[in-house]
Amino acid sequence: MMVPPITEQETIAAFLDIETAKFDTLTAEASRAIELLQERRSALISAAVTGKIDVRGAVIPA
Repeated sequence: MMVPPITEQETIAAFLDIETAKFDTLTAEASRAIELLQERRSALISAAVTGKIDVRGAVIPA
């Protein structure tokens, strides 16, 4: 079995560490955005149900 030299293995591992960190950051940002949107959705529904905002005549796009 052929194996790349240790220096190349280290370079590949470092590259993969950097790329994995980018994915981790993007995943965390997406998760936070989802949480924030869910909070806003709940707040909007609550405001509509309690009458704090008037939704009569609101048009829902098709």
